[in-house]
Amino acid sequence: MAMTTTRSETKMEEERTRTRKSNGPAAAAILAAGAGTFTIGLMTTLAEAFAGLRNALMWYAPSGPLSGKTGVGIIVWLIAWVALATAWKGRDVNIGRVVTWTFVLLLLGFVGTFPPVFEAFAP
Repeated sequence: MAMTTTRSETKMEEERTRTRKSNGPAAAAILAAGAGTFTIGLMTTLAEAFAGLRNALMWYAPSGPLSGKTGVGIIVWLIAWVALATAWKGRDVNIGRVVTWTFVLLLLGFVGTFPPVFEAFAP
């Protein structure tokens, strides 16, 4: 028995296709969050290892280099978000892969802010 498609079913399918949005911009936001977190962990570790970088990251004296570490992380997050959202606009990306890489970056970022880790790089 062959199935026939009615005109209303075809119209409904076209409507679903037309209103579906790509996941690229959302994936960009997710991955950019991982990139920003990783940057904060990296800056924390590098600031401990290099006094010059630690001094350069002192954007606001009362908070010390923390202001620069988080500031650089926010800048990287914003740049990554805009760049990826622009590159992935209107595209479907492999969200599983994006989430996996985001978790890797989050883990590395958190490890970089763990005192036994960044203190191991102190001179």
